[in-house]
Amino acid sequence: MRYFLKITIVFLSLIGCSTDTEMMNLTGNVKGLKKGTLLLQKFEDTVLVTIDSLIVDGNSNFSFSKKIESPEIYYLYVRLKDGTMRDDRIAFFAENAELNIKTNLKNFGSAAKVTGSKNDSVLKEYLKLKDRYIIKNLSLIEERLKVDSKNVDSSLMKIDQKQRALLTSKYLATINFAMNHKDQEVAPYLMLSEVYDSNIKYLDTVYNALSPKIKNSKYGTELESFIVNRKKADTIL
Repeated sequence: MRYFLKITIVFLSLIGCSTDTEMMNLTGNVKGLKKGTLLLQKFEDTVLVTIDSLIVDGNSNFSFSKKIESPEIYYLYVRLKDGTMRDDRIAFFAENAELNIKTNLKNFGSAAKVTGSKNDSVLKEYLKLKDRYIIKNLSLIEERLKVDSKNVDSSLMKIDQKQRALLTSKYLATINFAMNHKDQEVAPYLMLSEVYDSNIKYLDTVYNALSPKIKNSKYGTELESFIVNRKKADTIL
């Protein structure tokens, strides 16, 4: 009887441990937020819905616990005491893990530091890569504004060529980045959000390289459906 009880206790302990690891336990702090409401949101189809909320009253620490069926982008909003919503938001890759977000009310979205999510870390790495292309394109836009009126046509043509080449380079860099992270859900997400209009062969190449686990994820199945629909549309055209 004692032996049976010991086995039961161990079994229940293991269940408790596994349950914790199958949840997203999101904690954090919004410095400067005294009163308001934090909203945890995500897209369902094309609608942004609130899946949980937390009233802040004097304590700027917060916590949410949610079962994440498949890693995906979630958003954290703040509604102030007077009911106004901040224009900025925190986008992060939610997954079943111990996540933490630290930010401040003044720079709610831009100051956010997210830790604990593997996919989010990889996404932030990609965004740094993307920023380099944004900066280069801004330089070309500035160059366009300074075009000499005597050589407008030829100068603009050269800038157009540079911008097209830059866009192609960005697309190839994104596809290569996705291929290098094909074992994570961020790969199909990038294909859908950043290069969905690229040549169908590139979408196919990345999808076929994904592991079965990633293919069955939220963004993996969405990428598969998107490719199928693209092929049908291309055939019609």
